[in-house]
Amino acid sequence: MSLETLYQEILLDHYKRPRNKGVLPHASVHGGGVNPFCGDRIDLYLRLEEDRVVDVRFQGEGCAISQASASMLTEAIHGKTVEEIRAFAARVEKMLKGEEGDELDGLGDVQALQGVRKFPVRIKCALLAWKVLQDALGEYLRNPA
Repeated sequence: MSLETLYQEILLDHYKRPRNKGVLPHASVHGGGVNPFCGDRIDLYLRLEEDRVVDVRFQGEGCAISQASASMLTEAIHGKTVEEIRAFAARVEKMLKGEEGDELDGLGDVQALQGVRKFPVRIKCALLAWKVLQDALGEYLRNPA
Protein backbone atom coordinates (compact mmCIF):
# COMPACT_ATOMS: atom_id res chain seq x y z
CA MET A 1 0.00 0.00 0.00
CA SER A 2 1.40 3.39 -0.97
CA LEU A 3 1.68 6.25 1.50
CA GLU A 4 -0.77 8.27 -0.59
CA THR A 5 -3.34 5.45 -0.43
CA LEU A 6 -2.88 5.19 3.33
CA TYR A 7 -3.42 8.94 3.74
CA GLN A 8 -6.56 8.80 1.60
CA GLU A 9 -7.89 5.97 3.76
CA ILE A 10 -7.21 7.93 6.95
CA LEU A 11 -9.03 10.98 5.54
CA LEU A 12 -12.01 8.91 4.44
CA ASP A 13 -12.18 7.13 7.79
CA HIS A 14 -12.32 10.44 9.68
CA TYR A 15 -14.94 11.74 7.26
CA LYS A 16 -17.16 8.67 7.40
CA ARG A 17 -16.68 8.07 11.14
CA PRO A 18 -15.93 11.47 12.64
CA ARG A 19 -14.53 11.49 16.12
CA ASN A 20 -15.96 13.76 18.80
CA LYS A 21 -18.80 15.14 16.67
CA GLY A 22 -21.53 17.01 18.50
CA VAL A 23 -22.18 19.99 20.72
CA LEU A 24 -20.37 20.23 24.04
CA PRO A 25 -22.57 21.78 26.74
CA HIS A 26 -20.82 24.17 29.10
CA ALA A 27 -17.77 24.57 26.85
CA SER A 28 -15.02 26.86 28.11
CA VAL A 29 -14.14 27.82 24.55
CA HIS A 30 -16.38 28.01 21.49
CA GLY A 31 -15.54 29.20 18.02
CA GLY A 32 -17.05 28.98 14.62
CA GLY A 33 -16.08 29.68 11.07
CA VAL A 34 -17.14 29.38 7.46
CA ASN A 35 -15.08 28.99 4.32
CA PRO A 36 -16.76 31.54 2.03
CA PHE A 37 -15.33 29.91 -1.10
CA CYS A 38 -17.12 26.58 -0.67
CA GLY A 39 -19.49 26.96 2.29
CA ASP A 40 -17.72 24.58 4.69
CA ARG A 41 -18.76 25.35 8.28
CA ILE A 42 -17.14 24.32 11.57
CA ASP A 43 -18.14 25.01 15.18
CA LEU A 44 -15.60 23.92 17.76
CA TYR A 45 -16.20 23.41 21.49
CA LEU A 46 -13.52 22.87 24.13
CA ARG A 47 -13.79 22.27 27.84
CA LEU A 48 -10.64 23.34 29.64
CA GLU A 49 -9.47 22.61 33.15
CA GLU A 50 -6.35 24.47 34.23
CA ASP A 51 -5.66 25.39 30.57
CA ARG A 52 -5.74 21.73 29.48
CA VAL A 53 -8.37 20.28 27.11
CA VAL A 54 -10.45 17.71 28.95
CA ASP A 55 -13.16 17.45 26.30
CA VAL A 56 -13.57 18.63 22.72
CA ARG A 57 -16.35 18.40 20.13
CA PHE A 58 -17.11 19.81 16.71
CA GLN A 59 -20.16 20.36 14.57
CA GLY A 60 -20.01 21.10 10.90
CA GLU A 61 -20.99 20.65 7.33
CA GLY A 62 -18.90 20.59 4.23
CA CYS A 63 -16.50 18.60 2.14
CA ALA A 64 -14.70 15.46 3.24
CA ILE A 65 -11.45 17.36 3.80
CA SER A 66 -12.89 20.02 6.12
CA GLN A 67 -14.83 17.49 8.17
CA ALA A 68 -11.97 14.97 8.38
CA SER A 69 -9.60 17.75 9.40
CA ALA A 70 -11.94 18.78 12.23
CA SER A 71 -12.21 15.17 13.40
CA MET A 72 -8.41 14.82 13.38
CA LEU A 73 -8.08 18.09 15.26
CA THR A 74 -10.29 16.88 18.10
CA GLU A 75 -8.17 13.78 18.60
CA ALA A 76 -4.89 15.67 18.27
CA ILE A 77 -5.60 18.34 20.88
CA HIS A 78 -7.34 16.30 23.58
CA GLY A 79 -5.26 16.42 26.77
CA LYS A 80 -2.96 19.20 25.53
CA THR A 81 -2.49 22.60 27.14
CA VAL A 82 -3.51 25.79 25.38
CA GLU A 83 0.12 26.63 24.57
CA GLU A 84 0.82 23.11 23.26
CA ILE A 85 -2.26 23.38 21.06
CA ARG A 86 -1.26 26.75 19.66
CA ALA A 87 2.19 25.42 18.75
CA PHE A 88 0.69 22.25 17.23
CA ALA A 89 -1.83 24.24 15.17
CA ALA A 90 0.97 26.47 13.87
CA ARG A 91 2.89 23.35 12.74
CA VAL A 92 -0.20 22.03 10.96
CA GLU A 93 -0.68 25.32 9.15
CA LYS A 94 2.97 25.33 8.04
CA MET A 95 2.65 21.73 6.87
CA LEU A 96 -0.44 22.52 4.81
CA LYS A 97 1.21 25.56 3.25
CA GLY A 98 4.36 23.58 2.45
CA GLU A 99 6.48 25.57 4.91
CA GLU A 100 7.14 22.64 7.26
CA GLY A 101 10.12 20.45 6.42
CA ASP A 102 10.08 16.70 6.76
CA GLU A 103 9.57 16.99 10.50
CA LEU A 104 6.10 15.45 10.70
CA ASP A 105 6.81 13.38 13.81
CA GLY A 106 4.18 13.79 16.46
CA LEU A 107 1.40 14.88 14.10
CA GLY A 108 -0.37 11.51 14.14
CA ASP A 109 -3.29 11.18 11.72
CA VAL A 110 -3.05 14.91 11.00
CA GLN A 111 -0.06 14.31 8.75
CA ALA A 112 -2.50 12.67 6.31
CA LEU A 113 -3.58 16.22 5.44
CA GLN A 114 -0.22 16.93 3.81
CA GLY A 115 -1.55 15.53 0.53
CA VAL A 116 -3.93 18.49 0.35
CA ARG A 117 -0.95 20.69 -0.59
CA LYS A 118 -1.21 19.28 -4.12
CA PHE A 119 -4.61 20.99 -4.42
CA PRO A 120 -4.17 24.64 -3.40
CA VAL A 121 -7.89 25.41 -3.55
CA ARG A 122 -8.48 22.72 -0.89
CA ILE A 123 -5.94 24.04 1.62
CA LYS A 124 -8.54 26.44 3.04
CA CYS A 125 -10.87 23.45 3.57
CA ALA A 126 -8.21 21.61 5.58
CA LEU A 127 -7.24 24.75 7.51
CA LEU A 128 -10.75 25.86 8.50
CA ALA A 129 -10.98 23.93 11.79
CA TRP A 130 -7.41 24.92 12.72
CA LYS A 131 -8.13 28.61 12.07
CA VAL A 132 -11.31 28.38 14.15
CA LEU A 133 -9.25 26.77 16.92
CA GLN A 134 -6.55 29.46 16.84
CA ASP A 135 -9.13 32.28 16.81
CA ALA A 136 -11.16 30.75 19.65
CA LEU A 137 -8.06 30.19 21.81
CA GLY A 138 -6.89 33.73 21.09
CA GLU A 139 -10.24 35.06 22.28
CA TYR A 140 -10.09 32.81 25.36
CA LEU A 141 -6.62 34.09 26.25
CA ARG A 142 -7.77 37.71 25.86
CA ASN A 143 -10.91 37.14 27.93
CA PRO A 144 -10.53 34.09 30.20
CA ALA A 145 -13.74 33.03 31.93
